[in-house]
Amino acid sequence: MFKELNSSINGDSSEKLRSLAISSLEEEDDDNDNDDEYDVDDYDDDDDEEEEVPVALGFVEKPKNRWSLLRQLFPSKAGGVPAWLDPINLPSGRSCVCDFCREPLQFLLQVYAPLSEKESTFHRTLFVFMCSSMGCLLQDQHEQWKRHPEKPSRSVKVFRCQLPRSNSFYSSEAPINDGTDKPSGTGAALCSWCGTWKGDKLCSGCRRARYCSEKHQAIHWRSSHKVDCRQSSISPQASDSSSINNFAETQQVASNTLWAQYEIINEDECEFDTEVSDDNGYANSLVSRSGSRMDETVKSLMDSFEGDGDRKSWASFQERIAKAPQQVLRYGRAKPLWPMSSGRPSKADIPKCSYCGGPCGFEFQILPQLLYYFGVKNDVDSLDWATIAVYTCEASCEVTMAYKEEFAWVQLASQSTTALS
Repeated sequence: MFKELNSSINGDSSEKLRSLAISSLEEEDDDNDNDDEYDVDDYDDDDDEEEEVPVALGFVEKPKNRWSLLRQLFPSKAGGVPAWLDPINLPSGRSCVCDFCREPLQFLLQVYAPLSEKESTFHRTLFVFMCSSMGCLLQDQHEQWKRHPEKPSRSVKVFRCQLPRSNSFYSSEAPINDGTDKPSGTGAALCSWCGTWKGDKLCSGCRRARYCSEKHQAIHWRSSHKVDCRQSSISPQASDSSSINNFAETQQVASNTLWAQYEIINEDECEFDTEVSDDNGYANSLVSRSGSRMDETVKSLMDSFEGDGDRKSWASFQERIAKAPQQVLRYGRAKPLWPMSSGRPSKADIPKCSYCGGPCGFEFQILPQLLYYFGVKNDVDSLDWATIAVYTCEASCEVTMAYKEEFAWVQLASQSTTALS
């Protein structure tokens, strides 16, 4: 199961660091070998089997310390800026932007999920980015129903990065986790506006501010940099390198549109089996995220269901979620907990790994409750989803590319208006 080092590692014991490794797909396949586990026809009658699969639930909370989410502590986190595992060889080009509006993607969350059976996956983190436009997400739906296009267009992108224990970025010993841990060297200069993507473009005025795109450079200029740039030209401050180093450590950015930053902590779902939630309204907020509109939103969702299959899936979904209604993430390598039967992918809808050609399997899913913590409004055109299921290479293959793009399947509240035949 995924773990964050800053809450479960103390001292310099390498064995404690290694104990965070999650079980492999191959190990679980021995106990749950079902070639048709993603076939639509098999979903409705296998709830009992799914109960037997261990699931880790992710919850968000404000970081306890200002250094808790730095990359050298291998955090699981949501919102803010990513704590890149490989801080140098970041995704670039088309990988960084929404394929519909061409805007740079926004960081959603990352999950630290090492695998124990391979030295190359001693450190392993999965990063999820998405466009904040609901319009782009709707277009994304049309694309994901196209069976493996040569150049898929997506507004939700997932990247996998992994490192062996001995690497050039971090100590081979476990972090002390007291604020004194430092990475080995600095990372790439990041965009001064979003703090997310590599800042390849340099401000021609101050020669210090960096940007991932002309769009972010223009926004920053209008927002504040027009004044700051002139002042820095009059009163030069620190050198370029020291500014970059300081930025990499503090992760301060100019943008005020990033989602709020949280630490992701996890608990085993089985720990909630004997606990009954009395706050049914809060459980329903996984869809509505607004108490005043809860009944209206849930009724609208029920009306959009296409038959008894949707209603059965929704009842099963609600029963599981109600055990811990604050969960924002479910990590379990069998299959997702689908809110609806319509809009589920078949096994053929999940592409093969684009690097090794091997199969991809489900790893974790993101629940819409995360949007509540991000403060996303409950308007008609606001960003929303039923669930986002992340599929990764079952072999967690090794290629020269530092960040390997994986696959996300997005299920919206009503699939009937988005799925293409």
